Amino acid sequence: MKYIPLFSALLSVPALAFPALASEDIPDQYPQSVLYSKPYEVIPGVFSAIGATAPPTYENAGHNNNLSFIVTGDGVVVVNSGASYLLARALHDEIKAVTDQPVKLVINENGQGHAMLGNNYWIEQGVPVLAHVEAAAEFEHSMAGAWTALKGYAKENAEGTDPMGPTETFEDERVITMGDFDIHVMHLGPAHSPGDTQVWLPKQGFMIAGDIAFHERMPPIFEGTCTSCWIETWETKFVPLAPTYVIPGHGHPTNLAQVTRYTHDYLVYLRGKIAEHIEAGGDLAGAYYVDQTPYAHLDTYEELATKNAGVVYSEMEFE
Repeated sequence: MKYIPLFSALLSVPALAFPALASEDIPDQYPQSVLYSKPYEVIPGVFSAIGATAPPTYENAGHNNNLSFIVTGDGVVVVNSGASYLLARALHDEIKAVTDQPVKLVINENGQGHAMLGNNYWIEQGVPVLAHVEAAAEFEHSMAGAWTALKGYAKENAEGTDPMGPTETFEDERVITMGDFDIHVMHLGPAHSPGDTQVWLPKQGFMIAGDIAFHERMPPIFEGTCTSCWIETWETKFVPLAPTYVIPGHGHPTNLAQVTRYTHDYLVYLRGKIAEHIEAGGDLAGAYYVDQTPYAHLDTYEELATKNAGVVYSEMEFE
């Protein structure tokens, strides 16, 4: 497996402009696989297949989030099942090319389809699948729609997918010691979606952050997302851990400064703009057009900026 020395440059240049590397126009990077990109070793023992920063499409087969795995020395822990049975199987093939160690656990980082729709592949292999209790409930509620969407865009790449929730759930934290790794599976608090889960490797200073953290694509803000809660979780729970390395839910591995700049700081900025709009007597229709141009270079800006503004307006209107 080829090692890509990302972090020697990254740590010396904290504000490195990785958005230049991510674009919805970049073609599939691994055409011989259903995966959008081939997994690479980020730090010793921790691998990630970086998904497209575009919405899910036929071309990326729904691999538009990061699929990671940890080779512990006593088994493999996978983070995210992927958006389909075939994506999960393709990731397993890559794991087998790296190590003979068996996969012993799969962790779903949230209740969205691209985290859980591949669960049935892993369950078929006899591997337990772990998720936060709120993420499990969210997937149960939304899995029929997620499956329908998968079949619509992925076509034959949806083959074999049978939506299944996790086999195990946790509430606050599950600590797993396996081989050379202490793996803390954590729900730090409300953030992007119900049951957002972080996988923290304290000995390595490494956080597989999931969708609490973004930096190359605009963070999506859903109906029901509490952005003030997300900011509080970030400031009081995420930042104090002080990870050296961060794999966000989408986009290339980076550091805490970069994801803070494009997640926490974006949320603070947008809430500030909406607050100014409300104080000036502005309505929902006008809220869609508050200035977000400092973030216009982010992937999915065109799809998400106005939606995000409307959701935050609805959240803040009666705060």
